[in-house]
Amino acid sequence: MSIDTLVSRQNPDGGWPYGRGQSWTEPTAYAILALEAAGRRSEAARGLRWLAAAQRRDGGWPPQPGIDESTWVTGLIALLPARPELSPAAHAAAIQWLTGTIGHESTLGYRLREWLLGDSIPDDQRFAGWPWIPGAAAWVGPTSIAILALEKEYRLRPSNAVRGRIAEGRQFLFGRMCRPGGWNHGSARPLGYQSEPYPETTGMALAALHGVRSPEVEQSLAVARQFLAGCRSADAFNWLRLGLAAHNALPADYSRPAGLACRTVCELALDLLLEQGDAARRAFWGEA
Repeated sequence: MSIDTLVSRQNPDGGWPYGRGQSWTEPTAYAILALEAAGRRSEAARGLRWLAAAQRRDGGWPPQPGIDESTWVTGLIALLPARPELSPAAHAAAIQWLTGTIGHESTLGYRLREWLLGDSIPDDQRFAGWPWIPGAAAWVGPTSIAILALEKEYRLRPSNAVRGRIAEGRQFLFGRMCRPGGWNHGSARPLGYQSEPYPETTGMALAALHGVRSPEVEQSLAVARQFLAGCRSADAFNWLRLGLAAHNALPADYSRPAGLACRTVCELALDLLLEQGDAARRAFWGEA
């Protein structure tokens, strides 16, 4: 599919749906990243105006206008390039929302309750990640997106607060890594049982660990390459490519699986962005 296909799915209000229907924050953010990389500034500007109107007073974004809560999608907005349609103040507020948001298991109230009950903190809860929605537990997906946004911010405007949250988020990811390498959506040991990694979350976590070298990363890169060789999902295929590219470990001879189709705007936009080479590095890590 082409960038024109993505443009054709833009709603009259400037946003994008997941497939069809109302505009949502997540697909709109991915579409803008792809359009900016392709030089389609006019369509991207319409999307940015739609997003600017949806920002909440706390600095975050809801998944859709009319939902009265900021969520993980704020990290996606913080990844977007600086443009007049989305002001520097709006971007700064998004970064502040991200640095101040943690999973429920890391809050003082929760940890005080566990201490009073005599329960020790599990190893995989010692570092704060990000939840899908405030007040919930942290998960691998929103943590990875938040780290990507904050790492890009740190390259432009270094600060101790941002650096500290990046480091803590990465420690969260290492604590949630599955024994074979790679990641699933949440705990590596739910209910005390070892869990297996998933392809899309393995790619997301590796992308968030961009520039980090360790035996755990190498182990997970091997898992990601195995997933890539037998991938059957466009979402997984996209994130695996990005995660491997983050460590210059994308196999030169990889190929798109036969019949693999992008079914949502998110999948199409990320696929188009990855097909533009260095555009993905600029979009997710702020690299030239």
